[in-house]
Amino acid sequence: MTPVIIGLVVAIAVSIVLSLAFGSERIPLADVWAVVRGQLSGDPVSSPFATIIWQLRMPRALLAVLVGAGLSIGGAGMQTLVRNPLAEPYLLGISSGASVGATAVLVFGVLARFGVYSLSAGALLGALGAAGAVFGVSQAQGGLTPLRMVLSGVVLSSAFSAVASFMVFLSDDNHAATSVMFWMLGSVAGASWEKLLLPLLAVAVVGTAMLAVSSWLDALAAGPETAAALGVRVGAMRVGLFIGLGVLIGCLVAVSGGIGFVGLIVPHAARMTVGSLHRRMLPIAALVGSLFLLWVDVVSRVIVNPQEIPIGVVTGVIGAPVFLVLMGRRRYAFGSRDA
Repeated sequence: MTPVIIGLVVAIAVSIVLSLAFGSERIPLADVWAVVRGQLSGDPVSSPFATIIWQLRMPRALLAVLVGAGLSIGGAGMQTLVRNPLAEPYLLGISSGASVGATAVLVFGVLARFGVYSLSAGALLGALGAAGAVFGVSQAQGGLTPLRMVLSGVVLSSAFSAVASFMVFLSDDNHAATSVMFWMLGSVAGASWEKLLLPLLAVAVVGTAMLAVSSWLDALAAGPETAAALGVRVGAMRVGLFIGLGVLIGCLVAVSGGIGFVGLIVPHAARMTVGSLHRRMLPIAALVGSLFLLWVDVVSRVIVNPQEIPIGVVTGVIGAPVFLVLMGRRRYAFGSRDA
């Protein structure tokens, strides 16, 4: 497993540098490397491309890496939490709740006092509000069982989506409606060095915590009875995992919008590669998700150059056939079920 991790880390580092050359304006790799090397060594070089490379494209590449890792970890955790191979990070209505907050900002100017951070703040509040609503409904109905969480998430997600759509309907600003749609499909175009802190902390804290309790996650994935027999406090474990995933996905959606498919396919691809044990699967999923989303972002900004298309469109177009090929090439099992 160690050689795989080292190989993926090297591939990500090389890909970050290569990705800086692509965009509405192609930049020679020699200039890219000169700027990156100068910044890392503390001796910035004078280059007409320095601002584009270091202030625009580097934060964007790093945000794609963080979001890809976070969505993959979140997807793996969600699949374990609800014991469903079709689960993805937005299952609990977090993305739909975030879309309500983001739409309120884009259409009605809510939270305008936060300036450039107003969209992220609105999306984060909406995401955490949605997670809180699903948590409250599930607890009120008898606890955080997988079935209650899934049903509550699906129902409330539909409700939040309807609210967001209604707000767009009330708006007479076509540009605002287009902005809402673009945000819902996901993008890392608004990345900046300042916006990296929130997703970095969320991914680092939640990812580390999940690795620390990886054996408990393995037991929970095997079923509540098995977990309880092994000494895991199932109720407390579900609550902790729910809260951690809610915060993680809320922070990611706040800075990148609703990027689909990554959190669904990457955890399964990691399980096919190294097995289902979380201590092995989570690091691989995070690294593969980072690499995947980094290059998806490159494709999204060059395929119809000089325009960009939402990342969610590209993840679906690329991810679906790739995953179907992987599924067809080898036997795969999730929990006790074969596919």
